[in-house]
Amino acid sequence: ALRHDREMASATIRPLGMSCQRVALRLRARTASAATPAGRHFVFTPQTSPLRAVASLAHRLPAWQPASRPALQMRLHASSATATEPAAAALSKADVVDVLKERGLLDACTNEDELRKACAEGSLSVYCGFDPTADSLHLGNLLGIVVLAWFQRCGHTPVALLGGATGRVGDPSGKSAERPVLDDDTINANTAGIKAILERILANGAADAGTHAPPAVVMNNLDWFGSMGFLEFLREVGKYARVGTMMAKDSVKTRLDSEQGMSFTEFSYQLLQGYDFCHLFKEHDVRVQVGGSDQWGNITAGTDLIRRLADKEGAWGVTFPLLLKADGRKFGKSEDGAVWLSPERLSPYKFYQYMLQSTDADVVRFMRMLTFVPLAEIEAIEASMSADGYVPNTAQKRLAEEVTRFVHGKEGLTQALKATEGLKPGADTVLDAATLEALAGDIPTAELARDEVVGKTVVDVMAATGLQKSKGEAKRMIKGGGARLNNVKVEDEDATIGEEDVIEGRVLLLAAGKKNKLLVRVM
Repeated sequence: ALRHDREMASATIRPLGMSCQRVALRLRARTASAATPAGRHFVFTPQTSPLRAVASLAHRLPAWQPASRPALQMRLHASSATATEPAAAALSKADVVDVLKERGLLDACTNEDELRKACAEGSLSVYCGFDPTADSLHLGNLLGIVVLAWFQRCGHTPVALLGGATGRVGDPSGKSAERPVLDDDTINANTAGIKAILERILANGAADAGTHAPPAVVMNNLDWFGSMGFLEFLREVGKYARVGTMMAKDSVKTRLDSEQGMSFTEFSYQLLQGYDFCHLFKEHDVRVQVGGSDQWGNITAGTDLIRRLADKEGAWGVTFPLLLKADGRKFGKSEDGAVWLSPERLSPYKFYQYMLQSTDADVVRFMRMLTFVPLAEIEAIEASMSADGYVPNTAQKRLAEEVTRFVHGKEGLTQALKATEGLKPGADTVLDAATLEALAGDIPTAELARDEVVGKTVVDVMAATGLQKSKGEAKRMIKGGGARLNNVKVEDEDATIGEEDVIEGRVLLLAAGKKNKLLVRVM
């Protein structure tokens, strides 16, 4: 228990630049006969709080008592029944700049020393913007949410800003051509989809962080731009902008040097994003903006505008590096396109599988950047990867579980793990209807009327769905031991499908061989 307590204490205070070398429990004997607690043995589970284990041990040794019971009780009062809350409470006071640096999430900061000082003085509001270019965010956007969540865990308020207005213009940063203009209905639908994702993921992060975490806020910049006219914007905002400074931005220079050039609309984007920061600073006391490294120009446009328009200091910009694979390619793209964060676009199972495919060269860095696993534990995982007896993909499984839980919640992770187990070649795990239906877009699917399934032979259904080319081929598959119904081997080529085989009256799973599976929806 004491060793666990030391390890927990070290993990807790490491973000503060300190480490715990020794934890001790001092006991004094009430009587001379109680010199040692010989013959006494105590068992504590891994879920037992080390501090409570120590207290229990002390109370169960009647001839012994803590040398300083008030001090022990004070420590117990500060500790909860779980081992995670003391760490969370200490982290809420940690220097978030150090945390981001240690995890490879800090690329640049407008004034690092001033930001540290402001964070130490009290809670700040911190925002990151998300434009509705699609109805779902993708894995590349997740870093922004992770950085917001780290600020939240360190006691600051995360603000996710929906670009209901800026999404109608389009950010030129990192783009070689102008974005296509979306109609209002599409932008509104995209905004609603992204809002739901942000609320879900930030809620998952807050629940995992503990009760100390300030609740997240989701806002939409259309709320202030929607009623602002062009002349008002030029008069109130445009006169504070300097064209020379705007022209000097890398995103502008790159586009101006290209054949396509840059439209006035795109050129104005940095001023719109800059005003977002200025509005949030003045009206909601939001003092920090975070974004990807390609957003540096837009972020500094905001801090500059705040100095000119609000005539105040105390606003900071922070950027994080883009998430790249070891070979330099962007992480978050698959052969089928973006790795979406919406379960409607990409099932939790597919999302889990994508994370599971991370290479050994990437997995440790991704775990630092995309998860909240303590660094000491990540270092232990990294060391184990080169040790004898390491089971391949152990690190990848941990990464996939942590990120899937953050994005899709505990239910989504459970669904992904069930599906992963049930779809393994030759698996005998029986899946529930909800898990199977969630896989409809991930494995071949067929629909049959109930009378085409119930009472029919497995051979008939395999042929009717096209899982096997003919009934003869289906019979040979059964005879060879390769046919399965709901992951149960079909032994008899005359076996029929009963009502009880239709899971929850809706679906069943057929397999021909270890990898060839088919979901059948019974209508």
